[in-house]
Amino acid sequence: MTKPVAPKRHLPTSPFKAPATPAPKHFSMGDQVTHDTYGLGRVIGIEDGVAALVDFGSARIRISSPYAKMTKL
Repeated sequence: MTKPVAPKRHLPTSPFKAPATPAPKHFSMGDQVTHDTYGLGRVIGIEDGVAALVDFGSARIRISSPYAKMTKL
């Protein structure tokens, strides 16, 4: 069993910029989205901060947060 690796800490005296953390994605009911694997779809359900239920036409898929492969159109 492996231990999870903690992100490296940014030292305030470092001459390099602190790594930017991307803003979390938020979706609403009815948003039109695209997914790298499933294609074009529409959000039909939301579980706040947990997952989104998306209708891709041929299938309804539950996409869990952080929605890495899904973007809002």
